[in-house]
Amino acid sequence: MWYSASLGIALFASLYEVIAAALGVKVLIGTINSVTAALSSSLLAAFAIAEQMRQEREDRVSAQTALRNTYEAIPIGLFTLTSQGQFARANPALREMLGLHSSPRDHWSDHFELGAWDKLQKLVLSGAGQEMEIRSISRRGKDQKWFMVKATMAKDKIEGSLQDVTDKVKATGRLLFLAEHDPLTGILNRRGIEKVFEESIGELAEGNAMALAYLDLDRFKLINDLFGHVAGDEVLKQVCDRIRGMLTEGQSIGRVGGDEFVIVLKGTPIQSAAWICRGIVDRIGTHPYLIGERAFQVKGSIGLVEIDKSMRVKDAISVADRACREAKNGNHGNPVVYDRHSPVFREREEELHLIERFGTNAAPEGLFQVMQPIMSLRAPYDSLNFEVLLRMREADGSITPAWKIISAAESNGRIAVIDKWVLINTLEWVSTHYEHLKNTRFVCLNLSGGSLNDEKFIKDAFSILAQYGRTVERLCIEITESVALHDLDNTRRFIDGVRSHGAKIALDDFGGGIHILLLPQGTPGGCPEDRR
Repeated sequence: MWYSASLGIALFASLYEVIAAALGVKVLIGTINSVTAALSSSLLAAFAIAEQMRQEREDRVSAQTALRNTYEAIPIGLFTLTSQGQFARANPALREMLGLHSSPRDHWSDHFELGAWDKLQKLVLSGAGQEMEIRSISRRGKDQKWFMVKATMAKDKIEGSLQDVTDKVKATGRLLFLAEHDPLTGILNRRGIEKVFEESIGELAEGNAMALAYLDLDRFKLINDLFGHVAGDEVLKQVCDRIRGMLTEGQSIGRVGGDEFVIVLKGTPIQSAAWICRGIVDRIGTHPYLIGERAFQVKGSIGLVEIDKSMRVKDAISVADRACREAKNGNHGNPVVYDRHSPVFREREEELHLIERFGTNAAPEGLFQVMQPIMSLRAPYDSLNFEVLLRMREADGSITPAWKIISAAESNGRIAVIDKWVLINTLEWVSTHYEHLKNTRFVCLNLSGGSLNDEKFIKDAFSILAQYGRTVERLCIEITESVALHDLDNTRRFIDGVRSHGAKIALDDFGGGIHILLLPQGTPGGCPEDRR
């Protein structure tokens, strides 16, 4: 407005002088002329400048007030340090974080870990946008805290921010802890113990020794079943405390199952490791575990293996588990020890080789079947039945027994492929020799529990049975009692499906060696020679 008035007066005076000169009018020429116009315009321009300066000052004061309020109210600590490291300014948030006085002259190093001032200087010199984590000094009665620092150089001072990230650091540390430790007992979990094993075996040089023990608590499940998991958890904690009290530096324990543990004995010869394991078994089972008003007695079995530098962690744990099962089966508290020359390691290599051969969806080469006769003791010539047995011929002509084949197939998740191959080849053989099997009531074959829990295998099995018509009437499929009782609904559905196609079903190992034979639907009854 003031600028507009100034320009208006200057234009009016100039225009008036031109008109007055042209028309000869001199009424106001002494009052309104270029000199008075210039003075008036300058005065109005001064008013305009003064108003602008006032407005700018008010804006600046308002901005400073807002900045001061923000500086005081922001929850992040803000600071200014001298070039020597003393606090020149600090907002209330930072004073509260560090316990500074209203006029702080403390040094940066008075509040943070050793070397914090050097770290801050390096941070500033590294350029803008950098940040770092530092810890506060440990003081009696106060918990140590973690802070995130951002700082930059402003002329000869250091300005930055400080944010309390203690909760975040603790949460991250807890997650990292849980990644490798058991949350109940605080000892290592499977991942943690495998990491310790890998680190230890990487340091295993010639002349050094290392052992691995597998511990299983005997009948621990009864505590959970009878008294609940709370009592069981407390017993597990006390068991771990007793074991940890016997381990020295370089020896680590991890929980790999509900009541199963692995102990890595780094730098421990196998003889010394055996003595340690015997001591652990004694320590576990000697004194009862007091939980409230109850006392629980717990014993353990241990398998121990000597570790070679070429051994993999999964193989070592697997062999140690096998030794533990052997100890559990009646070694009377003494650990079962496998040294590095034990035949069990060779057997484990053979098993792994078999597992690798079952890596595809096709049955491996060399599989074949043999027939074991089944005859009635009362009338041996009246009928001749068979049981199909599985074998595999190796390249050197040796024969691999069925239990090894089944174990490898189950370990690799390919047992359904094997059972399907057995079912097809058995039916094909019966179909080919059907006219010569007049005295044969049934040909038995066994199916694995893993296959019976495979929905795709069951559908494929029913489809195969449907293709062979009357040949299926000579077939008897055996399933074990434990598999049948695992899922009664699924078992009943499978049995009904098999019998509907004309085949028989036998429950193997029922009652410890007795076979129950289920005839096809519509069959009027069994015969004495059907029982074995």
